[in-house]
Parts: sequence; structure tokens; C-alpha cells
Amino acid sequence: MTILKTYARRWTDELDSSLPLLRELTGAEPDLRFAFDSVELAAIGDFLVIAGPPAERARYAHAGATVIVDDLDALTAVLAAAGAEITTPESTSATGRFLYARHRGGAEVEYVEWAPELVERIVRA
Repeated sequence: MTILKTYARRWTDELDSSLPLLRELTGAEPDLRFAFDSVELAAIGDFLVIAGPPAERARYAHAGATVIVDDLDALTAVLAAAGAEITTPESTSATGRFLYARHRGGAEVEYVEWAPELVERIVRA
């Protein structure tokens, strides 16, 4: 199991107003932009911007980072061996498969295995 990319999460009320500064800081355009449930997300540089009303964003605020891995099944075994607790079981989104896990000590992380075309376009480019 390999970590391919890690995103710092950035919370905002409105996605479009947040992107100009991040474009300037990163020198890049968003790699991804999509809706999930009642929030909008954009991945730009090493930021994952999560936008929507505060009550909706709060549903995802328990995780401190989003980590992209090459093999979610292998990750699950590593997490179990380390005593981590799966807090949100594996599910799917527009980008691939994901789960949330709380590590020993309390840190919670979202882990995502991207669809192969995203890995090729964003990580391997």
C-alpha cells in the first residue's frame, strides 16, 4: 500500500470565491471539481476545498486530511493491524472508493482509492 497524495482540507461557504487565491498560490487549476451529497469539492495543488453551508460541511469536519492511496483493501489491513477504527465504512463517490478511519490517539483521516484514470491524470502526469 502506497500513499499517492495527501490533501489539507480547507473549508469555505462558497467554492468559486475560494479558488482564485488558491490558483495564485499553487500556480494551478483544480485537478478535480465535483459535488458529493450537499457539498462541493475542488482539489487544487495540495488542498481539498470543501464548500457548502456550515451545517453540511460539519458532516465531514471530523477528518483532518484526505489521503489518496493505491490500494484501499491493503490499507484496511494496515489500519486494523495498527488498532485504527473504521468510522465510516467503505463507500463510493465520483472519484473512487473511500473510508474514514480514526487512528490510535484520535486523529481521523479520510482515505480514498481513486479510479485509475484519476491516478494517471493527477499523480502520474
